[in-house]
Amino acid sequence: MIEIIEYADVTQIKLSRELDGKPLYWVAAYLVDGLLIDTGCDYTAAELVAFLKGKKLDLVVNTHFHEDHVGGNALIQKQLQASIYAPPESVPIIGQKPFLYPYQEMVWGYPAPSTAKPIPPFIRTDHHTFDVLATPGHSAGHIVLLEKERGWCFSGDIFARENPKFIRPEEDMGETIRSLEKILAAMPSQITLFTSVGRIVENGREALEANIRYLRELAAKAQGLHKQGRSVEEIIQDIFGGEHLFAQMTDGQYTTENLIRSVLKIND
Repeated sequence: MIEIIEYADVTQIKLSRELDGKPLYWVAAYLVDGLLIDTGCDYTAAELVAFLKGKKLDLVVNTHFHEDHVGGNALIQKQLQASIYAPPESVPIIGQKPFLYPYQEMVWGYPAPSTAKPIPPFIRTDHHTFDVLATPGHSAGHIVLLEKERGWCFSGDIFARENPKFIRPEEDMGETIRSLEKILAAMPSQITLFTSVGRIVENGREALEANIRYLRELAAKAQGLHKQGRSVEEIIQDIFGGEHLFAQMTDGQYTTENLIRSVLKIND
């Protein structure tokens, strides 16, 4: 399933596996001035390539190696011969078959291995220059692309929503806060966020600041309860009223427990 949204000079390509006529989970790729940012999942690769045929496509950038961001790489390379760039940490992972949990296989599928090159500090298209900014936290080697003249931030998964309730076990909320602060410091006052979950956030600076504030306040509250002797399970109950349903749906990967354990480690 594919949906196209035009925003200024950017084409948002929303992609999702379809079951019974309904999307399972939307992810977004972006096409701007011959640059494609992320490629969705394996289940939507053919639809993505069909849309791209006849369009200006000079190169592809993966913000990180997760299966819902690189799933169209191999078919794009085979049929459209576009060069693919990714963070150095992601390059060897993109080049091999990943381990996936059952929910990942069902929703996104296994991406075919593809060949990516280490991304340079800047990406230049005919009309734009994009700064490549390292933004770890969601994953090792995560990057965002910044077009400072337009105030555009293609944020990958470093920002999805202002108040997350669950995260993967490898995510680091301290690193995430520092990465969000790096984006704020690098960008002009007005920021538009182009997120991987399909949100285009025009008040991006306020959204990033709200995300940072939420994580810091959550850390302070969780750490305060922990100092009172409350267990992680009790802290989850006190703050959120219990574990999120996603924990059961994702084989214990996306959990509120992961979020609490991460914010308990924040020390600044």
